[in-house]
Amino acid sequence: MRAPIATSMLVLGLGIVAPRVAMAQVTAIRAGGLVDPESGTLSANQVILVEGGRFTAIGADVAVPPGAEVIDLSALVVLPGLVDAHNHLALTYKEEPESNVYYLTYVLDGTPLRAIQAVSNGIQMLNAGFTIVRDMGNAGDYADTALRRAIEQGWIPGPTIINSGIIIGGMGGQFWPTPEMAMGKQIVYPEYLDADTPDEIVKAVRQNALFGATVIKICVDCKPWGYTTDEIRLFISEAAKAGLKVEGHVQTVEGAGRAIEAGIWSIAHGGGLTDEMHKGMAQKGIFRAGTETPISLTGHTSEARYERTVAGLRNAYENNVLLTFSTDADYFVPGMTRGEVAIEFIETWKAAGIPPVDVLRAMTTNGFRVSETENERGPIRTGFIADLIAVSGNPLESIDALRDVRFVMKDGMVFKRDGVMTPAVFFNGGPVNGWNIR
Repeated sequence: MRAPIATSMLVLGLGIVAPRVAMAQVTAIRAGGLVDPESGTLSANQVILVEGGRFTAIGADVAVPPGAEVIDLSALVVLPGLVDAHNHLALTYKEEPESNVYYLTYVLDGTPLRAIQAVSNGIQMLNAGFTIVRDMGNAGDYADTALRRAIEQGWIPGPTIINSGIIIGGMGGQFWPTPEMAMGKQIVYPEYLDADTPDEIVKAVRQNALFGATVIKICVDCKPWGYTTDEIRLFISEAAKAGLKVEGHVQTVEGAGRAIEAGIWSIAHGGGLTDEMHKGMAQKGIFRAGTETPISLTGHTSEARYERTVAGLRNAYENNVLLTFSTDADYFVPGMTRGEVAIEFIETWKAAGIPPVDVLRAMTTNGFRVSETENERGPIRTGFIADLIAVSGNPLESIDALRDVRFVMKDGMVFKRDGVMTPAVFFNGGPVNGWNIR
């Protein structure tokens, strides 16, 4: 029988936001090991208490309250949930019928279908241990906002979503449409918002903020002319008015230089990031969401490109850049879930020679920071929202331990136990966490 749920709401500005779920049941988790990725340490035989969806006590000498539900993870290693800092949950291009050409996918798959895909992909990501996902565009007509709100309101299970709304770029975005398609039929919309002048930049940022974006994503150099440093600064300042940060899709060294000079929050993709660029990013504290596709995902990179990717990631690590684990996953690999596709990206990090503890920090600590959840959600700390996972090995010794996620808790509720999804408590007939418009 489902535990009783009480709901309280926090009102910010003119919108009703930040629902809080309070559950009467106290849960006591017995952890065989508890990993703190930030310090790189493992503490044995810990007890973790959860009440009202938050951690209330953590330690080896914590007493289990009478009547508490006890979850025995004494044979497992417990750690914070993982973060994918760059995914596309509402885009699934595939060999059939569009020959892996996503320019066709968004024509063939309408926003309602893509929203349903996003729900499924989000569940698959949570099953793999990803409790936070930054969903960075290519979501049709704001399917990403619908996904985030549905999870927050309690309709469905899924990761905490940090969503960008529609990607903003110069005319055409990443497409090169014909005049009659672009001008006559707006074929680029809704995948990209055209913004070529200061007024258009301001309006595009405000549109995304209005329709529920929680981060802004721009195409820095998707066209040869790209955005200037001052234009990127305008994006940053306008986004800041809504309390949002800006990520830049970067393809070229020149574009990377302009984004770094402007002080952008994060840079997506590593193709334009040289040693000089990495040094600048480290100096300014700019996050790197490099989307390092592994060679093991056949057909999605080449040997030469993979070698450049590995070398670039290694160089970023050597330059002390703020690294995040980011996949750019937006395609179907037969026989693999979206979560399995995402976790496969650890192969590139291993090939770059990055120690497991630093890979784990990229997947947790830096992920929380780039998502701006680090003061409320992510770390396993008293008072924080109760998200955690458990694995059968020690990821500080072998990052491959993350391939076997046996237990997932999200918002203080059990989503996966003994390697099997048990999501019934997450499905509700209404917005049990409160309705909100953001």
